Formats: sequence, C-alpha cells, structure tokens
Amino acid sequence: MSFESRRSGELGGLLERLGARVRRAPALREVPVDASPTAAAFAERLLAGGLDVVVFLTGVGARALMAAVEPRFGRDAIRAALGRCVLAVRGPKPLAVLREWGLTPDILAPEPNTWRELLAALDEAGPMAGKRVAVQEYGESNGELLEALRQRGAEVLAVEVYAWALPEDLGPLQEAIRAIVAGEVDVLAFTSAQQARHLMLVADRMGLETGLRSALRRTVIGSVGPTCSRALHELGLGVDFEPDRTRMGDLARGLARGARGWLERKRASDARGVDVATARRVDLVWPEPEGGNGDPLHDSPFLRACRREKVPYTPIWIMRQAGRYLREYRELRAKVSFLEMCKRPELAAEVTLMAVDRLGVDAAIIFADILLVAEPMGAGLSFHEGEGPRILRPVRSARDVDALAEVEPEALSFVYEAVRMTRRALPPHVPLIGFCGAPFTVASYLIEGGASRHFQNTKMLMYRDPGAWHALMQRLVRASAGYLNGQIDAGAQAVQIFDSWVGCLSSDDYRAFVLPHTDALIHAVKPGVPIIYFGVDTAALLGAMRDTGVDVIGLDWRVNLRQTWACLGHDVAVQGNLDPVVLFATPAEIQRRARQILDEAENRPGHIFNLGHGVLPNTPVDHVLALVDEVHEYSRR
Repeated sequence: MSFESRRSGELGGLLERLGARVRRAPALREVPVDASPTAAAFAERLLAGGLDVVVFLTGVGARALMAAVEPRFGRDAIRAALGRCVLAVRGPKPLAVLREWGLTPDILAPEPNTWRELLAALDEAGPMAGKRVAVQEYGESNGELLEALRQRGAEVLAVEVYAWALPEDLGPLQEAIRAIVAGEVDVLAFTSAQQARHLMLVADRMGLETGLRSALRRTVIGSVGPTCSRALHELGLGVDFEPDRTRMGDLARGLARGARGWLERKRASDARGVDVATARRVDLVWPEPEGGNGDPLHDSPFLRACRREKVPYTPIWIMRQAGRYLREYRELRAKVSFLEMCKRPELAAEVTLMAVDRLGVDAAIIFADILLVAEPMGAGLSFHEGEGPRILRPVRSARDVDALAEVEPEALSFVYEAVRMTRRALPPHVPLIGFCGAPFTVASYLIEGGASRHFQNTKMLMYRDPGAWHALMQRLVRASAGYLNGQIDAGAQAVQIFDSWVGCLSSDDYRAFVLPHTDALIHAVKPGVPIIYFGVDTAALLGAMRDTGVDVIGLDWRVNLRQTWACLGHDVAVQGNLDPVVLFATPAEIQRRARQILDEAENRPGHIFNLGHGVLPNTPVDHVLALVDEVHEYSRR
C-alpha cells in the first residue's frame, strides 16, 4: 500500500516493476497558502537586502514560494536578489529547483537530508550569530530547526507557503484502512510523516484505529527517512525498514529485497507476544522450521560451500559488513564507544543482525574485535577515533611475556552472550561466523602497541629471543582456542582466523615462527566446524597456509582466483576476492568485476564470494547491495 500523493505513479510504478502488487491510497494534499503574508514579507526584505541566508527545505515549497511572490515582485528580481544571499538547501529536490532558476546553492545538507544535517552544514559554513535567515517552511512549521537557529543568534523569518490537508476524496484512504484491517496488505510504504498522521486520524474517525493498530503488528512498515520514522514511532508504530538515503527509489528497492523475510519474522514475533512496535532486532523471532525439510543451517549455501558441496548459487558475505558505511551503525556508534559496543551483548548482536537485514548476505559474522583477548591478558586496550587500537602495555621482552595472564573462559563471556542472542534472532537458514585474530597478528599488535608498517619490534623479538616469541605464541594459541570454542558452544556455525599482518613475513619465517602455532590453533578448534583462514598480502604464504589443513583459504584482491585455487588444489575451499575499492566504482563496473571473479571460480564447488579485505568506511550502501544481488543472480544463472 502506497500513501504517496503527488508522485504516486512514480512510486507505484517502481514497486510494480520490482514485482509487487500495488494499491494506492493518497493520504494528503499540499494546499498553497493564498496571499501568504510571510511570503510577501520575505520578498520585500529580500529585495531590500535585508536577508543574509535563505534556506529552502523542499522543492515543491520553493516553487510555491516563487509562484506566490513573482506576480507582484517579478521572477527576475527575486532571482537576482537570491543570488546575493547565501543559499542553503536540505536535499536534492530544492537543489534541482534552484538550478532551474540558474542559481547554485552555497550549502547542501548531506544525506539523509534531515534538518539536523542541514543545521550541521550551516554551522560548518560559519557562525550564525547576527545573520538574518529566511526559512522556507512546508506543511507544518519545523520548530526545532527555527529554535536551533535562534539559539545560535540568528534572526529568523519563517516563510509559510503551503499547508497539508486531507485528500478531498477520502474514499481510497478509507478503503485502504479496511483492506489493512482485513489482512489484505503485507507492506506499507510511507514517504512522509504526515501520511502516517492522516492514516491514523481517518482510522480514528472510522472507528477502526484499534483494528488498524492490531493489523499493523502483522504488516511490514517502510519509512522513507528519519523524520518520517520519528513520526511513526510517536504514533506508536514500529518501522521495519528505513533506507540510508531519503529517496523513494531506495525505499522501494529495499522493501522489494527484504519485505518477505521481515513479514515472516514480524508475524512470528507477534504470534509469540513480542511487542513488534518497540522490539529490537534481537527481540524478534522466526517461525520454527517445518518438519521434514532437513536442517536449514547445515544445508545453507554458505556451509555447503565450506564443505565444497554443490550450491544453488554462490554464497556471499563481506568482511566488516557491519561498519561505518551503514548510517544505522554510525548513529549507534555516535552514542557509545567501540569497546562498549563490543562488551554489551545486545548492541553487538544488534549490529551483527543489522548487516544481514540490510544486505541480504548468506552469513553473519559476530560483531567483536580480534584484540579483545588483550584485556584479560593484562596488556590493556583502548580504541581512538581515526587511529585504531592501542595496546597500553606493549610486550617487548621475555619478562613481559611471562607477565601476561592466562585468559579464563568467562573473561570474554560478553562475546558468547552476543553470539547466543544473535543466533536466536538470525533467520534459521543464515549461519553465524565466530572469529579470532591469528596468533601472529595479535602478537604483532601486542608488541608494536598498535598498527605498524614495518613490524620492526615484532621481528626483533622473533629474531633475538625465539624462546620468548614461541612462549608468547603458545599463550595466544591457548587464549584463541578457548575464545573460538566458546563462540562455537554459544552457537557459531563456522569460525574465521584473521591473520591481517602475516604478509609482512617471508615464507621461511612464516614456516619457522608462525605455522606451527597457527596449525596448533586450528587443530584445537572443535571438530566439525568449518575454519576460514584469511591473511592480507599473503601470495607467497598461501601454500604454507594450506598446509594447516584448514577448510577455507581467504584470498586477498592481489591474486587471481582461478590460478591461485589451482595451485592450492581444489580439495580446499576458497573465499574472496574483490578489491574493496571496486565498490566505489559504478554499479555496472562492480557487476562486471563480480562476474569476472565468478567466471574464474568456474562454478566449482567450494567458492564463497567476499571482498579481498574489509569494506571501507565511506562505501555507498547501494553499491554493496548491487554486488550482493549480482553475485546471487549471475551465479544462479
């Protein structure tokens, strides 16, 4: 059910092309304010040079404002006067209108284009104190924005140009309410806050508000952006999907990708008494698998690929798939530190589930960090924005190694609880990956005190005091084995060992100083659980890494998948290996590169698609979605 009015045909047509059966019920109309006194006052002050900044919040409002003032004052005069002001726009629609007028805005709010981003952009442009600011309003006054500008010392003129009203013909909206109450609608698409308010208002007048609220507990609700979502929450309604960008196209595509699963989960949760309007992802449940259909986890494409069995399509997951490139993650991260997110199981689980919800990947990986073992060992750990992890008490000598504590199993119990919470809330067919840092990579952090380019201190300890080095590695093997097995006991179906920095070693040094310990760790993991071993810049080491007997070798982007797999032997699975920077290219180029890697795999059992390292922070989310969809669709064909 679409409630869009002015662009109803555009949104409905897009949803239909994506496979939906669409019903339309326009929920509002925009009514120009005749002879708006604030519009006339705006024009008079603008032409007299009495304004410094003009803010346009909507495209339709910008046009309505010009239509209101040009008969009296003239379009050319208004346009020339605007050109002498600082112009700020909230999003792409008012930007397009100003460009039609031959004007270029000075300030553009970044996505998701809410008034908060606009205010931050205004602040970045310079102090607002003493500035005379006109704000083109829409529908209802944005009191929070106006008050925030006044608190900054600005003189504010709010310009009212149109209002929102109920549709003249309420028939379609009333029929929509009856259809929702009757259970004939699966998904609602809201593109403005006022649509939701009008829906509830009309339902109340019809005496159907209670029935509507009950039906909405079993209906997927999609919101175009944060302002709309906030209104839905204020009305006591939950939001199941909100795209990263406030665009109707992103809303439609997101609903098309995920609505079937969200609907299944929401209805199962409501049936078990979960308050779906306020529930977090970790609180939601899935229907019990139907009898006689086998084990959905064991038969999942990801685990089948780990076992080198035939799959209906190539499974894909992405290293660092829950991270800063997701707006929802950034919003959560702004409230708590990274370590707090790792140590609060409900937050770690929520972030893990977030990536599966948004991306539609074939495996989840628990949100944690490879250095969490450093704290119970006594080395101390902190994270600093833009700098990464720091070890507070670096390990540089045999005495330092001896001072490290053994890691007791309960020391990392918060990770195991996050695994349990995540496993309960994951779709029944989506495996969960646990992980740890490889002994060498964790050792290098402990010794260097953080990231390093040359690993000078690490190699000095390795070369000068082999006894201390091997003692450190053995201690890390014990800690990491317990950590991985704890995650497996809590519900992880596979594990990955990250050897991010091992590529700094020669093949001889790897075999002498690292391989025996990595091999010991792999053989300490509980049998029957697939193990993925991944390192960066490891082309010279892959043969030795293969000798550990690991189930899956992760490949970085520097190697050719076909040639490397042939050298490793096809009796081991491989994972990879798209360059993460490719995700900044056009969708067409991303699809081409994905097909190239899939062609190199030759549809051979045992290929898991992934990046050749973690996804980068500023990666466009829609580019990641394009990759996931292309891997699924092309490999299925």
